[in-house]
Amino acid sequence: MSTILVTGGTGTLGSLVTPLLRDAKLRVLSRTGHEPADGIEYFACDLTRGEGLEPAVDGVDVVLHLAGGPKGDDVATENLVRAARRAGVGHFAFISVIAADRVPLGYFRRKHAAEEAVIASGLPWTVLRAAQFHGFCLDAVRAVAKLPLVPVPGMRFQPVDARDVAARLADLTLGAPAGRVPDLAGPRVYEMRELVDDYLRANGKRRPKLPIRLPGKAGRAYRAGANLNLDAQTGTRTWESYLAATTATDTGN
Repeated sequence: MSTILVTGGTGTLGSLVTPLLRDAKLRVLSRTGHEPADGIEYFACDLTRGEGLEPAVDGVDVVLHLAGGPKGDDVATENLVRAARRAGVGHFAFISVIAADRVPLGYFRRKHAAEEAVIASGLPWTVLRAAQFHGFCLDAVRAVAKLPLVPVPGMRFQPVDARDVAARLADLTLGAPAGRVPDLAGPRVYEMRELVDDYLRANGKRRPKLPIRLPGKAGRAYRAGANLNLDAQTGTRTWESYLAATTATDTGN
């Protein structure tokens, strides 16, 4: 039985991946740590400081690095890579974002730097780039839909379901190191306007909308579709299906 260490194992994606890895011995990193539960051993660790990593990676066969945030992904990944290399980990799997090397925003730049740290680590590795999750798009349209006049930037998305990403990651983690694998996106490309309209309609709301033009290099990148990969592999669950299920849950239906 192999030992797999999952970072971000209690997050949105991690909570979907870990049940798919139950044939392995699982370890999960968290900031505070927990008592072992459901066959999972928890380790308290601060990835950005590199504290608590040594005992967590000791004896680990595979690292699945899912932990991330708006800042510090590059530093956290570098710390984890160094610890994994010292421990002789046999496979380092990492989740990144489509267009990490093409969109000139800090989040994307840090993801790309994290990818480069994995690739240069000397460890056998796998990197999967995924599109923004349905939940990310839902949070975005919820936020703007609260305004009396809804700003709608000229952007397109290929939202993918977190469950589709979790299933792909589980297969990759349990398999042999595969390098950079094909990107994973949702089955359709949507204009931001479509996502807003779908959300308003599903929630019985009406709002006037104001098209806006994103400024700067990032705006040009999004208008050019730099955040998309039309040749990516695709998941199965659509934005419409996700939105319908979420709306039913929110309203208690």
